Amino acid sequence: MVGGPEKRLNHDSMAELSIRVATMADAPAILALADRLPAFGPTTRAPAEIAAGERAALANALSRSSPGSRLLVADHPPHGVIGVIFLETRQDYFTNRPHGYVAILAVAGEAEGRGVGRALLKAAEDWGRANGFTKLTLAVFTDNRRAKDFYERQGWHPELETWYKELGVDEGAACHALEAV
Repeated sequence: MVGGPEKRLNHDSMAELSIRVATMADAPAILALADRLPAFGPTTRAPAEIAAGERAALANALSRSSPGSRLLVADHPPHGVIGVIFLETRQDYFTNRPHGYVAILAVAGEAEGRGVGRALLKAAEDWGRANGFTKLTLAVFTDNRRAKDFYERQGWHPELETWYKELGVDEGAACHALEAV
């Protein structure tokens, strides 16, 4: 159903929702969900840039499963894949201890507000506990108030912010300079 006309799923039908490991057969639906990721900001990057980067990360996760990572989907018959979460293992900068990282979380528009995101985050918590992690982390764009509110309702807390400054260097020249190093 992802990519088709948006027809809201009702709460009653969510009893059929299952969270499972993604397979290559899920690729079209998973990659289509990348288009949902720029839907709520930021204003600092073009939506096409965000969707392309996230689509590449999801395609890579599908084709090269690595130890310490997991790609899960929310599957809802007969609609199919209506959500995805990509989990990675990262090292804490301060303690050097491993922790789980939610790299990507996306839910189809027709499934918003129906518990799919909560179910995927619950599966992430289960994955983290099974791997012996004491915490999970994630990043969210500053402008994405909707996601921040959602994460707060699920018990998440902000810790760090990433700040940036444009240096006014042409991207082509920057790539050329890196190649020369």
